[in-house]
Amino acid sequence: MASAAEQLASNLSFSSFSKAEELKKRIWFTLGALIVYRMGTYIPLPGINPTAYAQAFSTQSQGVLGLFNMFAGGAVERLAIFALGIMPYISASIIMQLMTSVVPTLEQLKKEGEQGRRTINQYTRYGTVILGSLQAYGIAVGLESGNGIVTDPGLFFRVSTVITLLGGTMFLMWLGEQITARGIGNGISLIIFSGIVAALPSALAGTLELGRQGALSTGLILAVFALAIVLIMFIVFVERAQRRLLIQYPKRQVGNRMAQGESSHLPLKLNTAGVIPPIFASSLLLLPVTAAGFASTSTLPGWLSTITALLGHGQPLYMVFYALMIGFFAFFYTAIVFNPGDTADNLKNHGGFVPGIRPGARTAEYIDYVLTRITVVGAIYLIIVCLLPEFLISAAGVPFYLGGTSLLIVVSVTMDTVAQVQGHLLAHQYEGLVKKSRLRGGKKRRK
Repeated sequence: MASAAEQLASNLSFSSFSKAEELKKRIWFTLGALIVYRMGTYIPLPGINPTAYAQAFSTQSQGVLGLFNMFAGGAVERLAIFALGIMPYISASIIMQLMTSVVPTLEQLKKEGEQGRRTINQYTRYGTVILGSLQAYGIAVGLESGNGIVTDPGLFFRVSTVITLLGGTMFLMWLGEQITARGIGNGISLIIFSGIVAALPSALAGTLELGRQGALSTGLILAVFALAIVLIMFIVFVERAQRRLLIQYPKRQVGNRMAQGESSHLPLKLNTAGVIPPIFASSLLLLPVTAAGFASTSTLPGWLSTITALLGHGQPLYMVFYALMIGFFAFFYTAIVFNPGDTADNLKNHGGFVPGIRPGARTAEYIDYVLTRITVVGAIYLIIVCLLPEFLISAAGVPFYLGGTSLLIVVSVTMDTVAQVQGHLLAHQYEGLVKKSRLRGGKKRRK
């Protein structure tokens, strides 16, 4: 009896220790990979005059470059080897998702399971190389057009810039995949998350410095922090919200008796599109500002000057277009990532049905109807979260890093990472209970 109990305790403690060690290794690997990424954002691109580039970037910080700099963790501002960041890979992934909805061959690959997913991922990598090369070449040409930014312009500078920036993007793509496989959380999301979080202390210090200088009142600073806390709570609540559709399965024969039909739920997230709508809307709206900044040294066309003035931060037309584009991309991206027809077909093939709804086309229509209604709520939620900080930025000059898009990314990635950690802990507890029940069963058989 005593020896069996000791063996049971020993096996359970060993299992707990080994699982704790595995989780610890995953966490340390994730932290080490993110440190490597942060170090890369400080390695400068060769052949650049940093003083001239800093002056040029200061005129573009409110345009698309400022947005990309936020996602790249400050690498664009320092023109580091990771200046392209992971955005070419994200753009290629979105393009592949679009193509899987319109190209029959890719749509068939998507339905082939793991093998099809690997093929699509390989195509995504090829697309990343193409997009990264084009963007890197455009950056090289743009840097050469600047006044004194490139120390030795020419073909060699362009080739070396393309190779360096593209190599940085491909390394980040590989690093993100390694974090996903051997660490905790989604690697690509954590890379973007770490870049945003790394700049938050400086943004906080800048806000406090404005308060010390009297540019911001103490009440306004407290209101900013209170708004950030309320928005974080609101984001957590909505991101966890689901509309669950009841799915019923028919009764089945088990031996000589009829087993009761099982039931489950089809969860539909309130915000299926995630952070993609505000990112796309911000990028498109900031293009005129960026174009105007690049053309500042020459004669700016009157129409571009007018558009730039109307679409500036805090302008009413900017707010209206920002809200409309967020709503459009919320519906557009939801339609891409979730296909009610495929979901209805899968339910029908497995014998599942929505009570009161005929399987097949009618189920697809019902799911689409429900999804459209909750997407309206999700789009309103995204508009509120993104526009409230914009009003504050335009009215009080709060740092850009406190924007709604950055809050969405930080909170969403934190929730996903915590969920994965909890999943590892629950899996460990489940394995311990299974091993404990097996040892008890063996003990009873020996008796």
